[in-house]
Amino acid sequence: MTNDTLQASREWWSQRWLDLLDSYRFKKRLERARNYSRQGNVLSIEFKGAKVLARVQGSEAEPYKVSLSLNAFTDEEWGYVIETMSHKAIFAAKLLAGEMPQNMEEVFTTNGLSLFPFTLGDVHSKCSCPDKANPCKHVGAVYYQLGDRFSEDPFVLFQLRGRTKEQIISDLRKLRSAKVEAAVPETQNTQQPIPSPQYSIKIDAFWQYHEPLESSLVVIAPSSSETVLDTLGVIPLAKAEEDVVNLTSSDVVMKYLDTVYKEVSQKSVLAAMNLSGG
Repeated sequence: MTNDTLQASREWWSQRWLDLLDSYRFKKRLERARNYSRQGNVLSIEFKGAKVLARVQGSEAEPYKVSLSLNAFTDEEWGYVIETMSHKAIFAAKLLAGEMPQNMEEVFTTNGLSLFPFTLGDVHSKCSCPDKANPCKHVGAVYYQLGDRFSEDPFVLFQLRGRTKEQIISDLRKLRSAKVEAAVPETQNTQQPIPSPQYSIKIDAFWQYHEPLESSLVVIAPSSSETVLDTLGVIPLAKAEEDVVNLTSSDVVMKYLDTVYKEVSQKSVLAAMNLSGG
C-alpha cells in the first residue's frame, strides 16, 4: 500500500497528527520509526493521566521506555471549549458516533487554543535509548501508533489535552440538559394561537420520503419497543354532533398533532441528553 493510499484511508484528524511527524527532516529515521510501528516493535501503549507511556523493542534485549505528552488545557480552558461545543448538537452526535466533526478545530481556536501541536517541539517526549536525537525511532514508532489509535477513537487526542471521553460527554450532557430545561418552562407557559393549516395533505404519500438523508446528522441508536402511535395516543377526531365552528375534522387532527409533536420533541431531547453512559 502506497503512502498516498494510506493517507486516503486515514481519518483527517489522524492524518493531521502524522503530518507533523512527516515534516521532520531526518527521513531515514522516520522510515525506521515507521517500520518499527508496522512490525510490532511497540509492545504496549497506556495512558497515565494525559501522558502516554509505551514500551518499544529495539536492538537490545530489554525494551526501551518511551513517554509522550502535550500541554494539557486547564479546567477553565476546557470549560470554554465544552461550552462552545454545547451550542451545536452535531458535535455531541458526531463524537458519540466515533467521529471528529470537520470543524472541531474551530471550537478550540475560537477560545485561543490549538487541539493539534504546531511543531514537534510542542510534543514532549523521552526515551530510555542511548540515541540523543529527539524524536528517536522509538518515539517516532509510538507517534505513528497513536495516529492509528486516533482513527479508531478521536477521544484519545482529547485525552492528551487533559480530558477523557467520559468527562467530555458528561459535561456536554449537563450543559445541553440545563439549556433544554431552561427553555421548556418558557415554551409551556407561552400560549400561542395555532393558525389554521394552509396546506393540503396527500394521505397516500404521507409515509413516503424520497430525499437522501444528511449523513452527518445520522446517529445509530438502540431500537425501542414503542412506536410513534404508542407515543401519540388516540387521535381525537371531531364528531358530527359536536359544535365546532369553522373547523373540519382535518383541522382538529392537525391542531392536536402539532401540540403533541412539540411536546414529544421537548421530552425526547431531555431524555436523550440525560441518558447515562458513553
